[in-house]
Amino acid sequence: MSNNTQETAGFNFAPQVSAAAQADIVELSTKIKGFRDNTIDSEKFRSFRLTRGVYGQRQEGVQMIRIKLPYGKVTTDQIIRIADISDKYGSSNLHLTTRQDIQLHYVKLENAPLVWNELEEVGVTLREACGNAVRNITASYTAGVDPNEPFDVSPYAHSMFEYFLRNPICQDMGRKFKISFSTSEADTAFGFIHDLGFIPRVKTVNGKEVRGFKVLLAGGLGAQPFVAHNVHEFLEEDQLIPFSTAVIRVFDRFGERSKRHKARLKYLVNGIGVEAFMEHVAKERIAIKDKSVVIDRNRVDEIILPAVTSFTEATPVDAVKFERFVKANVFEQKQKGYFGVQLKQHLGDLKSDKARVFAAIVKKYASDDVRITVNQGWLLKFVKKEALPALFNELNEIGLAEPGFDSMADITACPGTDTCNLGISSSTGLSVEIEKMLLEEFPDTVFNKNIKIKISGCMNACGQHTIGNIGFHGMSIKNGTNVLPAMQVMLGGGLEPDGTGTIADKILKLPTRRCVEAVREILTDYDTNATEGEYFNDYYRRQVAAEKMYFYKLLKPLSDLETLTELDYIDLGHDEKYVTEVGVGECAGVMIDLVGTLILDTEEKLKWSKRLQQNATPADAIYAAYATYVCGAKAILTGEGVACNTQIAMINDFDKHLVSTNKFSIAGGSFASQVLCMSEHEPTKEFADKYIADTEQFVQQIKTYRAAALVTV
Repeated sequence: MSNNTQETAGFNFAPQVSAAAQADIVELSTKIKGFRDNTIDSEKFRSFRLTRGVYGQRQEGVQMIRIKLPYGKVTTDQIIRIADISDKYGSSNLHLTTRQDIQLHYVKLENAPLVWNELEEVGVTLREACGNAVRNITASYTAGVDPNEPFDVSPYAHSMFEYFLRNPICQDMGRKFKISFSTSEADTAFGFIHDLGFIPRVKTVNGKEVRGFKVLLAGGLGAQPFVAHNVHEFLEEDQLIPFSTAVIRVFDRFGERSKRHKARLKYLVNGIGVEAFMEHVAKERIAIKDKSVVIDRNRVDEIILPAVTSFTEATPVDAVKFERFVKANVFEQKQKGYFGVQLKQHLGDLKSDKARVFAAIVKKYASDDVRITVNQGWLLKFVKKEALPALFNELNEIGLAEPGFDSMADITACPGTDTCNLGISSSTGLSVEIEKMLLEEFPDTVFNKNIKIKISGCMNACGQHTIGNIGFHGMSIKNGTNVLPAMQVMLGGGLEPDGTGTIADKILKLPTRRCVEAVREILTDYDTNATEGEYFNDYYRRQVAAEKMYFYKLLKPLSDLETLTELDYIDLGHDEKYVTEVGVGECAGVMIDLVGTLILDTEEKLKWSKRLQQNATPADAIYAAYATYVCGAKAILTGEGVACNTQIAMINDFDKHLVSTNKFSIAGGSFASQVLCMSEHEPTKEFADKYIADTEQFVQQIKTYRAAALVTV
């Protein structure tokens, strides 16, 4: 930690920690104390800490800390700091996720502010890594070096990350919101499963190159997956952030808030139709503060090339393995003479001691711009060809030189029952066993990049099982009075050769220990019946077209419960008999329906609005005032026994149950008109001043109304 620090509320903050981050860290510490002192409601505290990257674990008394790393970019100094923090506060392990984050496990709640402070010193945040906010913005890990990219999307992803961080429009949404940037039409960042997916395109206008993006809207995975809609063939680059802002504002207002499982953007768009949704987005554009945002194409730091520029000839410690490693894991970048080196990270887990060695290796042989990949691995960039043997040798010593990156043998798996409250059966245990079988029986799978195996511990798809060519998600099966671990088998999902996305079909569920045999059966059938060079999904669809129940019949014998053994009642990777233990999920904030708490929240939002007003940011101040109105309306409606759902429903219900019944007086006679006029005006200072003044009057009214209601009880 830097010696040049300043003390604030008991924290020694280094100069590089921004004032906003300092305020966040102090606030988190204060909220933790309030929670421990029972002065803050537990559900309200959970909603708060989630948007600060603090997530409850399956194990009592410890937290998972999710570190937000936009588009997976991380430097060697940051890797070292994260490793040090994991040793100091966690389990000495770095876990890479499919959203290009790093997670630390087994952190005590009181240490979360200390973790955050030490991360901020190296330019890393926890803010909005979890909760009902814009989550980590992902991108193709090859951005900047992809030979097929029209341009580098990294500056666009970074600019969007900065724009929405702490932005008032996305601090208390009904559910999380996910954004991705792919490098090309191949859509390797899976835009088709995101709330917003962007694919770069270039066209020539009057002899000049114009950059823009194809826009995909309202995709998603989970228990009910949706493929995104194509809503723009070419959105010019300066409209990227304004369009996204309008989409988020519409989602915030019209999105579900009561039924959490229906609260994602995909359900809203599916419910009202994509055309109606886009009409709302077009209308919302008048009220946003930035009608055009010019992206600084140099926003991402300049590439720092390897420290060593000349290399003595090295002999690979294992010539055969080296040859397979280069064939499977290495590609030539668009910068001729440089190579990208892709590394498998088994289960996404890297021990902290090896992480420090890894950082030293990167500094020597690659640029100081490591990318975490969407399949829980690493990409090293700007490696010279003559450095590959020596790089391989050093990576091999720490177990990071295994061939088969992004191949069939590079299985994606979430932590599942290892740490997650929602895990039903062991995704990691099954991953280990399948990979072992593949390497022993199908060794050339390390070169097969057309079949992806993905495993989740439950139906919520953190392991992205619904876009696996072969996918599994955790379940359980009841056999008499006994319960055994199981997996739902899914086939035919993923990226098609043309870059479009497909959702996998459910086939049947099997005892977990029989899923290895299921993979063996499927691959054997594929080898036997696929035509030369036939893509797996084409083979799958052809077989199903000929006989709808083909794969069900192929795997059905494995589901026979009459042949179970005692081992089938023990989950993979475990020694004890299986017991279903599913806790409360924390993938987003939980609704808080205590009227008094809601009124306190309303007052806090008003203070926030007035601070933004004083800082001369009228658009943000207006939106914070809008959030104040909604929160206040929800408080009174809750006290009246009216169920609260979407924001727009709350606004209309306030008119229906309170204004029209003369229980509540609104100047002009319509609460909806008073609140929603914010979308009909340019966000000028004059309008902001009037809107916030009206909001302040409304807050006084609801406090008076609530006080009177308590007297009559």
